[in-house]
Amino acid sequence: MTSTSSKVVIIGAGIVGVNVADELVSRGWNDITVIEQGPLNMPGGSTSHAPGLVFQVNSSKTLTSFATYTVSKLLSLDCFNQVGGLEIATTLERLEDLKRKHGWASSLGIETRILGPEECRIKYPLLKEDGILGGLHIPSDGLALAAHSVQLLMERTRRAGVRYFGQTLVTGIQQANGRTTGVMTKGGLVFPADIVVSAAGFWGAKIGAMVGLPVPLLPMAHQYVKTTPVAAQAGKNSLPNGAQLPILRYQDKDLYYRELGDCFGIGYYGHDPKPVDVSTLGETPPVVTQQRMPSRLSFSATEFEPAWELTTDLLPALKNSYIADGFDGVLSFTPDGSPLIGQAPHIDGFWVAEAVWVTHSAGVARALAEILTNGRSELDLSSCDIARFEEAQLSECYIKNTASQDFVQVYDIVHPFRPRESPRGLRCSPFHERQKDLGAVFLETGGWERPEWFEANKELVAQLPSSWAPRDRDTWSSRHYSPVVAAEAYKTRTSAGLYDLTSSRRIEVAGPGAAEFLERLTTNAVSDLGKVVHTLLLDAMGGIRSDLTLSRLHEDYFQVGANSPIDLAYFTREAREQSKLSPRKFVSIKDITGGTCALGLWGPSALDIITSVTDDDLSNQALPPNGIKKIFIAGIAVLAINISWVGERGWELHTSAEFGRHVWDSLWKAGQTYDLVAAGRAAFYSLRLEKGVRLWGIDFTTEKDPFEAGLEHLVQPGKVEFVGHSAIQGRSRTSASSRLRSLTVDDGKSMILGNEPVYVDGRVVGYITTAAFGFSIGRPVALAYLPSAMKEGDAVDVEYFGRSVKATVTSDPVFDPENSRLQTLQRQAKL
Repeated sequence: MTSTSSKVVIIGAGIVGVNVADELVSRGWNDITVIEQGPLNMPGGSTSHAPGLVFQVNSSKTLTSFATYTVSKLLSLDCFNQVGGLEIATTLERLEDLKRKHGWASSLGIETRILGPEECRIKYPLLKEDGILGGLHIPSDGLALAAHSVQLLMERTRRAGVRYFGQTLVTGIQQANGRTTGVMTKGGLVFPADIVVSAAGFWGAKIGAMVGLPVPLLPMAHQYVKTTPVAAQAGKNSLPNGAQLPILRYQDKDLYYRELGDCFGIGYYGHDPKPVDVSTLGETPPVVTQQRMPSRLSFSATEFEPAWELTTDLLPALKNSYIADGFDGVLSFTPDGSPLIGQAPHIDGFWVAEAVWVTHSAGVARALAEILTNGRSELDLSSCDIARFEEAQLSECYIKNTASQDFVQVYDIVHPFRPRESPRGLRCSPFHERQKDLGAVFLETGGWERPEWFEANKELVAQLPSSWAPRDRDTWSSRHYSPVVAAEAYKTRTSAGLYDLTSSRRIEVAGPGAAEFLERLTTNAVSDLGKVVHTLLLDAMGGIRSDLTLSRLHEDYFQVGANSPIDLAYFTREAREQSKLSPRKFVSIKDITGGTCALGLWGPSALDIITSVTDDDLSNQALPPNGIKKIFIAGIAVLAINISWVGERGWELHTSAEFGRHVWDSLWKAGQTYDLVAAGRAAFYSLRLEKGVRLWGIDFTTEKDPFEAGLEHLVQPGKVEFVGHSAIQGRSRTSASSRLRSLTVDDGKSMILGNEPVYVDGRVVGYITTAAFGFSIGRPVALAYLPSAMKEGDAVDVEYFGRSVKATVTSDPVFDPENSRLQTLQRQAKL
């Protein structure tokens, strides 16, 4: 938490920057300066041309929360016309997707309703008579008066002492001793600053470059037109921009609509992506108008012709009107479609709030203000963190490629397991060629190629016992899935599976202060020499930042299994601070993922396989559970970690990338005698869910504490003085209002995939985090946050595409809940 006396300089007076100022003022801060390169009455960025449509419901809980807060704030300013939103379906696939979206909304507390064709026409009488299959109505959606709200917030914050400077171009960021000290502007004026917030919109990458921070956004031009008056609308709305009809999305054809008095505004995403080079826009002129602003580019009527033809078919009343005005408005897109929020990893005091649309503006501003004033946001921001991208994802070509795909897919029905089309093959493990030879089907994560399943195992499906046979699945859950997954899970439970863990992050923490560093940041006792410990990172309020494994290889040297670049950025910042305060206890942080590789070898036959290729003793006496040991596999030095994520005996095996293929080949050859299979992430996902293993970012986030997430066993009793310790004092499993619980589906076949609402007696009581088919137990299994009062055996209903799926709260984990199977396997390993 930073002092209220901190000098804050915000770059950008659009809807994000001004909201950040307002949110800070409301929390008692007042030494705030806002700098804008354009005129303050109309800066000329994306806010100045924004059509103002606010559709709140999103698959992301965080983005939906941003939107709902934005709506409430705009309503408080009398800058929101809550006409509601209507999303229509003209295909059966879209209609099903609207049912899925209705489920998201229900789980997040937003009122929505699925409408039939006639109900859609009642809500929106201008719709054509045929071809509409249904729709989703969201009464609380509406139209933001974005530019007007900016002016009102400027007036309010000025009265609280905020200073605004228009036509002030930023030319550089001053720095000293690893932190920002000021903002330089054209003409030589310098604004002193302890904190700099870049809210520069599509100029954000240019500002980030001033401190050496890659800001992965791509400015993109998007077509928008205003029609001439429509006869059917005459006298229905106040002029010039009144509206009564719901905002309308025709996502099957990449179109949206809003009323503008007796005219219409129409936006179109169906054209080819149009990346914008901001260096060609020049400086913002001293006078900006609706017709002349940097974010408004020239328009091609020919390019819009398909959209107009689709529009007059959907809304026949527009056939006698025509396009009065059109432009290409500039918006920011990112590689994954989410905003960019947070502090630069390498320099203190430089913060970003970029690639934020009007829909999420006030919500993002509130989150950033919470971090600055309280040290953390009430919302989990991992999906928006500026540090979330791998280095390979920060190149200009990667950003352009992926952000362009995001533009094309902005209204697409995107499956949660849909693979990225390109770029592919950026990061491959040493086992990649062997996996291709086995028919691996790869998905991409963080630039890594990660096998989901192996077609070489296809013939094993017919050999499965009837209790393991894959069930027929619905069309949606069948996508990006194969029955082969059942065979790979079965072989892991009955013989052994070989899993590629290379994409999992590995961080080296070393130096005389390494142990103290990890003791301070983590919840569990730091491992003894030769041991691994599973532990948590908490924030100051007790929310879970991440989970880690700490392997102590030497007195002052640890290998840490982490989750994402966010963990690396957090460690790097904290190590820098510790080394500065206590030079004799300096800590070195190094990401070693790319130079190493890892395999998981698990299953009843794992010990037989590994002892075939090593002379080292891997019995429980020599390498007990949670032990680590350097061994040699076929002459190659390997770090063996006796830990399991799937409920079977085995090891994580780590070595240098250069030796990875040799280790794979040795294990693979030895394993053929014992029916070893290569197994993919889908089987791992199913097996870990059966064992109740939680996934960071999905099953637990900063919004949950260890007791809510069912991870209290990772908090060492009696340990004090770790980050978050004081916050969780007095909390317990019994005091938590909700807990993450296991469910199984009653009929043994109906799939759910995640984000679905959970009902009891017709009332939403929780939501699904993750789900998969549990092949070991013969039915789908899921994790869900439910009221703590619920107990094993309680019945619930899960809404899946508008259909009720009956499920039951069960033991956690659902497979081998007492760990008797694993303990038996461990005892058998005592040679």
